[in-house]
Amino acid sequence: MSFLTNEKLTIVGAAGMIGSNMAQTAAMMRLTPNICLYDPFALGLEGVYEEMRHCGFEGVDFTFTTDIREAFTGAKYMISSGGAPRKEGMTREDLLKGNAEIAAQLGKDIKTYCPDLKHLTIIFNPADITGLVALIHSGLKPGCVTTLAGLDSTRLQSELAKHFGVKQSQVTNTRTYGGHGEQMAVFASTAKVDGKPLTDLIGTPALTNEDWDALKQRVTKGGANIIKLRGRSSFQSPSYVSVEMIRAAMGGASFNWPSGCYVNTPEFPNIMMAMETDITTEGVVIKETKGTESEMAALKESYQHLAKLRDEVIAMGIIPPVDQWKSVNPNL
Repeated sequence: MSFLTNEKLTIVGAAGMIGSNMAQTAAMMRLTPNICLYDPFALGLEGVYEEMRHCGFEGVDFTFTTDIREAFTGAKYMISSGGAPRKEGMTREDLLKGNAEIAAQLGKDIKTYCPDLKHLTIIFNPADITGLVALIHSGLKPGCVTTLAGLDSTRLQSELAKHFGVKQSQVTNTRTYGGHGEQMAVFASTAKVDGKPLTDLIGTPALTNEDWDALKQRVTKGGANIIKLRGRSSFQSPSYVSVEMIRAAMGGASFNWPSGCYVNTPEFPNIMMAMETDITTEGVVIKETKGTESEMAALKESYQHLAKLRDEVIAMGIIPPVDQWKSVNPNL
């Protein structure tokens, strides 16, 4: 069985539940035989390495290390879940300072050890901000960095399928944009349920306005609900969706959901947030994000929330003021 590439994929935070699931998913998808597992937690990391060997994946050469230089040198693709997880009662934003500092160091390490990295996908929350911080400090081109946002759109698909009692695949083009947080903009105008436009169903007995509002709440709080149900933050869905993203960057199957990307337009300047995108071997390509007037207003509100978080991180000294970003990363 062939692989998409022989180039090195480094999984950061591999000793954790997300990281170990990413390792297994990457091997099952036959992305590359060259998978390096990195985590400072030596015992857990070796445990994941042993488990991956016990799976008996044909042709996959797993390596593991607690040494950042060894893990990053020669890496061409990287997925990082290496931040603190969210606990019950916490929002993604509660993780801001600690995880932004981790993201800054990640970016600096990329600049030092693998400046020719082809694609970086960031998962740890608040992903829009940690992705932006890592991008600034890494020196990478903006198109080389994406963040996990598609998970919100798959949650919308799941909730609609449950409500209407149809297969999940019969609910198409569900979209959330903006922040990967409870201030995300949930779009209805893009989606169809069994071929019918969702906007034709909202406000009818099939999906009353009250039901739609409640459903949107379940989507925006989808991660918090997993914590409540399982006693820990999501790990299977973010690991699978993020490996789908890196697969697209490696030239595999296209990624069919929005991804978090660097946006710098007159309307949405200097931010990382979910937009309509294609992830390609050349990087992420931003496509036009279309919605109703009220949906675009919600997207603007989501942007403003993210801009406030960005400015908090600037005030902490973790990233410089916007007008100085180019001195740290000439690609910005």
